[in-house]
Amino acid sequence: MTTSTQSGFRVWMEAFRLRTLPLALSTIFTGSFLAIADGKARWGVIALALLTTLFLQILSNLANDYGDALKGTDNAQRVGPERTVQSGRISARQMKSAIIVFAMLSFVSGVGLLYVALGDHLITALLFLALGLAAIAAAIKYTTGTHAYGYRGWGDLFVFLFFGLVAVLGTYYLNSLQFHWLLLLPASAMGLLSTGVLNLNNMRDMDNDRASGKHTVASRLGYKKARIYHVVLIVMAWLLALAYVIINFHSGWNFLFVLSLPFFTRDLIQILRTKDKTRLDPFLKRLALSTLLFSILFGVGICL
Repeated sequence: MTTSTQSGFRVWMEAFRLRTLPLALSTIFTGSFLAIADGKARWGVIALALLTTLFLQILSNLANDYGDALKGTDNAQRVGPERTVQSGRISARQMKSAIIVFAMLSFVSGVGLLYVALGDHLITALLFLALGLAAIAAAIKYTTGTHAYGYRGWGDLFVFLFFGLVAVLGTYYLNSLQFHWLLLLPASAMGLLSTGVLNLNNMRDMDNDRASGKHTVASRLGYKKARIYHVVLIVMAWLLALAYVIINFHSGWNFLFVLSLPFFTRDLIQILRTKDKTRLDPFLKRLALSTLLFSILFGVGICL
C-alpha cells in the first residue's frame, strides 16, 4: 500500500468517526440481549442488525460532515475535531458519492435483515421497510438540505427515537416477532444515553452553532441549563433501567450493570465542573464507551 493510499484510508476512517460506533452497537446489543434473555434470539438476525446499524451510523457521520461544511457551520471557529470536507481533505463531490454508497449499503443490508427476520410476513416487512427508509432519511437530513432538522432543534428527539426506541424495540421484535410494553423502559434508557452524547457534542459547539444559525437544544438552553439537562438525561436513563430489572427481577445478577455507574458518576461530576466548553470533547468518547459497557453488563445481567 502506497503512502498516498494509506493517507487516503486514514482520512476516510476519520470521516467515518469510528469513536461513535460503540454507541450505535450498544442499542443493538441491548435489543439482542433482551431477546436472548427471553430465549428468542436468532444469530443471523443479530449479525445483520449490527451490520445495518454500522452502515447507518457511518452514513449519518458522513452526511453530518457534508452538511455542516456546506452550511459553513464547520469553520475555523469550530471547537471539535477538524472535519474532512471542511479541511478539503475530502471534496464535497467525493463525500456526496460516499453518502450515496452508504445509503445503498444500509438499504441492501436492511432488506436482507427483513428477509431473514420476517420471511413471508409481508405487511410487517413493509412496515419495517418504511422504518428503515425513515432511518436512512433521518441520517441524511440531520444537517443536509434546506430543512435540516438538526438546525431546528429536533436532533435530540430523532436520536432518542432511532437510537433508542426503534433500534432496541426493532431488534427485539425482529428476533422474537413479539413485543411487550416493559421493553419501553430499556429502549428509552438507551435513547436517553444516546441523546446525552449528542447533547455533549452540541454543548461543545454551541457558540459556533449559534453564530452559524444552528439552533440545537443545548444552544437554546444555554451552557448552564444544558449541563443540567445532560444530568437529567443520564439519571433518567439509569432510573428506567433500574425500574426494568426491579420489575423483572430474577437474581442479583440482574443488577450487574450497576458496576458501570462509577464511570457515569465521575463524568457527570466533571462535566458540571467544566466551565470551558472546549474541554468537553473527551467526554463524548467516554460516554459512548460507558454506554457500551452499560449495555453489555445490563444484557449479561438479565440473561444470567
